[in-house]
Amino acid sequence: MAIVKMKKLRVIAMADRREELLRELLRLGCLEISEPDEKLSDPAWSALMQRESSGLSATKVEIGDVNTALAAIKRYAQLKEGVFIKRHPISEKEFLGSGAVEQAQTVSREVGQQLQTLTRLQGEESRLLSRQAGLEPWRALDMPLELQGSDHAVFRLMVCPGSTDMTAVQTALADTAAQMLEISADKQQRYCLLICHKAEEEQALEQLRPFGFSATAFQGLIGTPEENLRQLDGEIAENRKQQEAATAAIVSQAGARDALRVYADRLAAEAAKDQNSERLLTDGTILFFEGWAPAEKLSRVGALLDKLGCAWEASDPAEDEISKVPVQLKNNALTRPLNMVTEMYSLPAYDNVDPNPLMAPFFILFYGIMMADMGYGLLMILASVLVTKKYHPKGTMGHLFSLMGLCGVSTFIMGAVTGGFFGDFLTQVVLLTTGKDFALPALFTPLNDTLMILVGAMCLGFVQIVTGMVISMVQKFKKGQVVDAVWEEITWFVVFAGGGLLALGVTPIVLYVGLAMVVLGPIVTGKGLGKITGIFGSLYNHITGYFGDILSYSRLMALMLAGSVIAQVFNTLGAIPGNIVVFIIISMAGNALNFALNLLGCYVHDLRLQCLEYFGKFYEDGGKPFRPLAINTKFVDIQND
Repeated sequence: MAIVKMKKLRVIAMADRREELLRELLRLGCLEISEPDEKLSDPAWSALMQRESSGLSATKVEIGDVNTALAAIKRYAQLKEGVFIKRHPISEKEFLGSGAVEQAQTVSREVGQQLQTLTRLQGEESRLLSRQAGLEPWRALDMPLELQGSDHAVFRLMVCPGSTDMTAVQTALADTAAQMLEISADKQQRYCLLICHKAEEEQALEQLRPFGFSATAFQGLIGTPEENLRQLDGEIAENRKQQEAATAAIVSQAGARDALRVYADRLAAEAAKDQNSERLLTDGTILFFEGWAPAEKLSRVGALLDKLGCAWEASDPAEDEISKVPVQLKNNALTRPLNMVTEMYSLPAYDNVDPNPLMAPFFILFYGIMMADMGYGLLMILASVLVTKKYHPKGTMGHLFSLMGLCGVSTFIMGAVTGGFFGDFLTQVVLLTTGKDFALPALFTPLNDTLMILVGAMCLGFVQIVTGMVISMVQKFKKGQVVDAVWEEITWFVVFAGGGLLALGVTPIVLYVGLAMVVLGPIVTGKGLGKITGIFGSLYNHITGYFGDILSYSRLMALMLAGSVIAQVFNTLGAIPGNIVVFIIISMAGNALNFALNLLGCYVHDLRLQCLEYFGKFYEDGGKPFRPLAINTKFVDIQND
């Protein structure tokens, strides 16, 4: 497998065929239109051509409205979706047709209007409830709120802290023609009515100042608090009735959710088309754009462009364009799931190698070694098959479950080799039910053969590191960097071979030759004092580097051992009561926890080995993903007519 070869296209078309051209390219799904920034920075181009306009802004607004409507239907109709969205098949003609568009637009507008009504009503309810809460402490006041006093008296509604001593307040007012009546109280405040002679109002307020009294009023309210509260109760009830009607109107649109979903995917395709439309340059009469297409699909693109009367040319990317070429990985069913790992790290440069087929055997094997349990492997395979068959996930999620299935097979095989099935679950079951000893056959076990597993893990690490060096050497030969390959990879191949021959007692000569090449390399390639310092730098960096990298693979043994021990610990704890039911409950709970931790832990450590120890030997990242103008759906699967 390799990186898909790309062709650069330059296309000229008539401006009046823009919509048809973009629509057909969208259906074709294999041409990426480049941003024209570089062209527009050239005065000669900018004087003749300008960016094409589109309705992208309006489409994005409509996408937001549809997504809001879907979220509202899900919330108020209480529809359950589960973890995954189940895609529904739909024909391309139905998807791109206008039949369901009008219905979806009507539903989207209706739900949007009801949401606006609901939002307004909820705001009004909050204000009514706030006013109700403010009036509630004054309910016992049998006096109109608009009454401020009489010809000779003043009535003031006042509040003070709940800890205020009302006896002390009355004592303070004893020398004034005033009286404080407590209406109600709670933990925070006391609600009072001050009645005093107009001539002594200021004196009374001065006496109350030390107690923290403050005046309050209800502007615009007429009648007693009780009358106002009854009116508010009616307004709140009416408000909630209207909210229920608005909610019911939203719920009534639940049957149109599938139509809204199709429309949401349709709008996403329209947004992609509009976004690419803005990459076109036009003078009002013609259109011009540049783009990239896979070489293997160039005939299909060319046939379409010819059909639409376009003038076009295709060429291989120039040397100075390599960094701009989008990258698409060409993989089979076995290596495609590794796209998730590669994309998480970084795509390779266009002139580098596709890492997926080079990484897949190691990643899948290492994961199985770390998990190493038949029970866990079966769970992974089952989850992969069920989710893939039922929900048909795509993109990263699809790669995740495909990779889980492959790693599940590896985990099951390594579990069979080590005799693990949820740890020693079967051993404990047989012991509890029959009293007899039983153990699954195994070539080796993590607890009894730890040293052997550690050595084997580091040997596998050495194999992967050497594989990375071989890939690097081949790449250098292809680029004509023969000297670099000789003094880098080939030198250390000789050292490794010499070390192996010496360990076997064959001959030390090959090792001496390798060490001589290590010393000679910096002298040949270095300059000045670097010829001497390069020798020590090369020895130190390579010896410590290779040793550290190989030692990192001991994590294969560590995670295998940890997973096995934790499973056996929970099984042992469950077997202590001697009851098979209690054992199964404790064992399954513990194994579920162990499985969840290892599922993620093994992935992270496996990823580290690939991205640091392995990729560091040959991988050049920095590739830009290939993003063609295409229909990418979230809710439906489009079937060809």
